[in-house]
Amino acid sequence: MTQRPIRTVLVDDHALLREGLRSLLDRDEEVVVVGEAGTFEAALAEVALVAPDVVVVDLKLTAGTEYEGLRLIREMTRQHPKVAALVLTTFLDDDLVVRAVRAGAKGYVVKDVDTTELIRAIRTVSTGGSAFDPRSAAIVLRAVSGEHDGTAELTDRERQVLKLLADGKSNAEIGRGLFISESTVKFHIRNVIRKLGVTKRTDAVYVASKRGLI
Repeated sequence: MTQRPIRTVLVDDHALLREGLRSLLDRDEEVVVVGEAGTFEAALAEVALVAPDVVVVDLKLTAGTEYEGLRLIREMTRQHPKVAALVLTTFLDDDLVVRAVRAGAKGYVVKDVDTTELIRAIRTVSTGGSAFDPRSAAIVLRAVSGEHDGTAELTDRERQVLKLLADGKSNAEIGRGLFISESTVKFHIRNVIRKLGVTKRTDAVYVASKRGLI
């Protein structure tokens, strides 16, 4: 009996890129594109509607500096744990790969990958495996070995700042609460962000909460 095609949703803010990707994937009997979306909200709605096996997600879904794809993966993993998220993006750096994996991504490939490798990645994550191209795999390996885990390096003061960040305090409020200057608060926040291997204070709070720091 022939195995049914892998039901796949494409999430990218560029309609032309989605169209091109759909055209490539539709040539393969192993994959069927059952939906697509260009925004965080539309993607969540589409996944709920069509119940795919795999969602191929770009990390940048807006023109700003935020990586909405990370938030989508995190929320999708929470709402639909059986759906596998595969990152397909132009961005490749240690922080992004690690953050994607922590958000729940089962694979990470860059957009210069060929169609055969992309389909292989979709197939792998659809069956519960992990799919990373050689560059992102090396980053994950370094993270697993502990190079990105700075939890033990956080000072008591940095933990105090982190707790107040989680409470929604501003830099000025943190400074007043700890009797330190606002510039010192910024210094501690930069250190926390660096040690936790993230790029934003909101991600620092999220990662810290996952690790039981706050």
